[in-house]
Amino acid sequence: MPVDGLRPLPPRVNPEPGGGAGTVAQTRRMEEVRDPQALGGGMEADEPASPQEPPSPPPPPSPLAPAAPETPGLPTLEQPTEAYARQLLLQEWAPPGGSLELPPRLTWKLLFLRRPLYRNLLRSPNPEGINIYEPAPPTGPTQQPLETLGNFRGWHIRTEKLQQNLSWTVKQQCVDLLAEGLWEELLDDEQPHITVMDWYEDSQLDTCVYELHVWLLAADRRTVIAQHHVAPRTSGRGPPGRWVQVSHVFRHYGPGVRFVHFLHKTKNRMERGGLRRTRATDSSVSVQFRE
Repeated sequence: MPVDGLRPLPPRVNPEPGGGAGTVAQTRRMEEVRDPQALGGGMEADEPASPQEPPSPPPPPSPLAPAAPETPGLPTLEQPTEAYARQLLLQEWAPPGGSLELPPRLTWKLLFLRRPLYRNLLRSPNPEGINIYEPAPPTGPTQQPLETLGNFRGWHIRTEKLQQNLSWTVKQQCVDLLAEGLWEELLDDEQPHITVMDWYEDSQLDTCVYELHVWLLAADRRTVIAQHHVAPRTSGRGPPGRWVQVSHVFRHYGPGVRFVHFLHKTKNRMERGGLRRTRATDSSVSVQFRE
């Protein structure tokens, strides 16, 4: 029976897959923007340039404590019963076969509160508050540190120097899937899809202004089970500031995945007034049942 005052679960995250199987060491596909007009004149990317060998993952940053998902905001007495929480989540998640077995240590009420599926597991996915449905707001060179330009909580940031006046801003997070509410049996037996998505600005500062690197790691945070790397090149046509989407879905990646190491690079150019940057926004890592 419904609980009085109980609000329904938020809508699920609907990924727009753009990659191949996660067991492929490297992929060479870039997801094109679906509606260029609605997305501020988004662009297609040319064939991405990838290294001959996939890069080894850098030491992953320590995962933060899991962020609390948006809860229904109900008083304790109005939280759902175990049976009703199960009914709500099975309806929302629609697992294959319509049912889902939980290990004894896990309850439906706890899953209802944590909601690890169909949720963005990255912290601060839009640190600068940029709207991808509009062209990237113009910005000139700046001497301000990146951390002062928005809410970058959860991101580990460093700079990688390149030749001449160019550099990469490297931002990364490591997601602890078990700490976020997923469980070993689900990850090992069901192997739900793990979807990564990102948007970057076509700044035209160089031929390639963005790279994405993602590793699925074992419990030791060193053993790589699957990985994806892409370094797209845009056509350079049109004014700068358009948004380009990248996405990839890891499928059938095998047992043992416990962490997702997400790393992207955006290119900068040093000018007389300071650093001109390429921006990225709406980064996401989410887990979904296979269709």
